[in-house]
Amino acid sequence: MKPITLTDQNFNAEVLKSDLPVLIDFWAVWCGPCRMIAPIVEELAIEYSGKLKIGKLDVDNNQQTSINYGVRSIPTLLIFKGGQLKDTIIGAVPKAQIVQRLKSVL
Repeated sequence: MKPITLTDQNFNAEVLKSDLPVLIDFWAVWCGPCRMIAPIVEELAIEYSGKLKIGKLDVDNNQQTSINYGVRSIPTLLIFKGGQLKDTIIGAVPKAQIVQRLKSVL
């Protein structure tokens, strides 16, 4: 399963109303560190299929959501559960660190 594409328009339905916890990768095409964690995010989408929804949000094309959640540097990963922001991971971090943080919401 691939990460879903999130936008300002579908964020409410896909994230805030999701029955599953959601991991969101805030990224941009020009961001080098974003390209470094993209394969990790894709692996997690496969490994946690059915337990976790994973989405990617392009900050250049969806500035309102980025502003709403105070995303100032990318990559930023936000973890939501029950419509509430539960955790924030900033920067290209190792997969093990992301998995550790996900365990608290799963």
